Amino acid sequence: MGMMKTEDSLDEKAIIAAAEKALADIALVREEVSKVIFGQESVVENTLLAVLSGGHALLVGVPGLAKTKLVTTLGEVLGLGANRIQFTPDLMPSDILGSEVMDQDESGRRSFRFVKGPVFAQLLMADEINRASPRTQSALLQSMQEYHITVAGQRYDLPTPFHVLATQNPLEQEGTYPLPEAQLDRFLMQVDVNYPELAAERQILLETTGLSETKPQAVLNAERLMQIQSLIRQMPVSDKVVDAILGLVRSARPGQGHASTDKHVAWGPGPRAGQAMMLCARARALYEGRLAPSLDDVYALAEPVLEHRMALTFAARAEGMSVRDVIAGLVKQARG
Repeated sequence: MGMMKTEDSLDEKAIIAAAEKALADIALVREEVSKVIFGQESVVENTLLAVLSGGHALLVGVPGLAKTKLVTTLGEVLGLGANRIQFTPDLMPSDILGSEVMDQDESGRRSFRFVKGPVFAQLLMADEINRASPRTQSALLQSMQEYHITVAGQRYDLPTPFHVLATQNPLEQEGTYPLPEAQLDRFLMQVDVNYPELAAERQILLETTGLSETKPQAVLNAERLMQIQSLIRQMPVSDKVVDAILGLVRSARPGQGHASTDKHVAWGPGPRAGQAMMLCARARALYEGRLAPSLDDVYALAEPVLEHRMALTFAARAEGMSVRDVIAGLVKQARG
């Protein structure tokens, strides 16, 4: 697919040079993160891909698997201003967005002043997002979609770049408010965080219980990150890869002529899934040291991109199937 020539689009040589510089920068980021986060390569990769693609990620896993540590580490390594909100059922939208306070000057004149809430960060960690009430969740999710908030009729733009990395504990259902489907769709990717491998867990024990802990260094800054994000959007994608993305996303929807999908899937991913896949496939190519995405990128991203954008039928759940099983079947079919 030829690149569209626009004023700001780089020509091919310049794109290759910029991509090679980006490859080197991303390699430094990977190296720096690995000094602090042991193992969990796919978790680190997918979370970084979401940020490099300019989106938000939902990290799902039981407590104590270094989800919070990963987010704070990424904030430091990417040179982003990071804030953290611990979600609780009594958290109010104003606790996230900020609120107006009344000031009084020497002459006694009163005026309102807006005090910014923790959402004004470049990297926001939303811890246990499913513990907050729907009102508070929607306040955060609106800011994720629109990159600004409105308080008392006044618009306030969020910092750029703005990324939300939210965490969710899959086990606890009591006292939680599951995110509605439309809000889950706002996340570019769902990243499943599993228990560490034996070697990684041994390293965790040895490295984190001594007197000193390794501190990660900043490798990028916000401006450089945004340059890489813009470069990713300019990377060419071959027709073959575009067709594979469309084929995979559409095969996950019932009513498209796939017998197993019709049987097991209640509703499937919308066009946002394809958009996410286009961006993340390019980012994954760069992350792995390549200048163009391949079919392998598409198949590797099927699970994190599609998992939270589809639901199984009651019959499939009764059979003990999971969304992951369905996606694995579709990928196998697509690979032929």
